[in-house]
Amino acid sequence: MLRSLTTAATGMIAQQNNLDVVANNVANVNTTGFKKSRAEFQDLLSTAIRTPGAMITQGTYQPVGVEIGLGVKTSATRKIMTGGVMQSTGNKYDMAIEGEGFFQIVRPDGTLAYTRDGSFAPDAVGQLCTSDGYLLQPQITIPQNTTEVNITPDGNVSVKVGNDNTQTIVGQIQLVRFQNPAGLLSIGHNLYVETPASGTPIPGTPDQDGLGSIQQAFLEGSNVQIVDEMINLIKAERAFETNSKIITAASDILRTTNQIVT
Repeated sequence: MLRSLTTAATGMIAQQNNLDVVANNVANVNTTGFKKSRAEFQDLLSTAIRTPGAMITQGTYQPVGVEIGLGVKTSATRKIMTGGVMQSTGNKYDMAIEGEGFFQIVRPDGTLAYTRDGSFAPDAVGQLCTSDGYLLQPQITIPQNTTEVNITPDGNVSVKVGNDNTQTIVGQIQLVRFQNPAGLLSIGHNLYVETPASGTPIPGTPDQDGLGSIQQAFLEGSNVQIVDEMINLIKAERAFETNSKIITAASDILRTTNQIVT
């Protein structure tokens, strides 16, 4: 009975973690460039009462064993890097990546971070930056008195200044991709940093070498699907409730057993 109590408790803890993941997904349903997570589970060690293949008599072997599992644990929360829905904004500085890749962002300490959130704007000196003021890398500076900004699918940024109708190229957007983007570490502010699991960033030009293209005046929405999350919520709730009932049943059996013994 004690084994069933602890086994069911691991199930409740696992489903609580699952519920936390679902809650975070739903909370970020409108977050630009957000990538949903999925909780993954592994079973714990089993107690082998009788191992498969054990000899019963000379030349006779146990065809199947007797193993009692000891529960479950959360093995990973995997980022699902599928694309979100493209949303038109009409803002000339907004950019969405249609396909694979990340924008490079310079953090205040000088290190690089990576994002799918393309909601950029010029700062006081015209440098494109995020809503937190982190600069886009490579840096692109929009001149004063700019009247028109054009960003091509391959990342060329050109402007028209004042009454001059000539298009002047002011920069080239560079994207990076990773061998294992699910291995990136989320640090908040819609940013990721590389880890040994993600591999090193592989830079390239948008719309080339497998990288996505840049869509000006669009933003990539979250890839969270509310219907899917509601289904996951119901499944997690039912599993949690069932594990709770197992604990109650095991407790009742223990109480009955103690009454009989005493």
